Amino acid sequence: MIRRGIFERFRKSKPAFTVTPYDPETQKPVLRCSICTGEQVAGFRDLTTGRFTDIMLIRNEKDLEAFKRQYGVTEITKEF
Repeated sequence: MIRRGIFERFRKSKPAFTVTPYDPETQKPVLRCSICTGEQVAGFRDLTTGRFTDIMLIRNEKDLEAFKRQYGVTEITKEF
């Protein structure tokens, strides 16, 4: 029992899930689709730099709806 308490101090805590901030003024929601594999990744494209920030892998329609609900997105454009 004493040993267990000693090692608890050194255990790393799991990182908490964080929501990436989304600014509709400077970013637009994008669904990047691979032509070869069909893989889809939802994220945001910065309108000034063009940089894409991937948020989550979309495996089915349920994942896409969860992404839209989480960020309050109604329309999402596809990029190939």
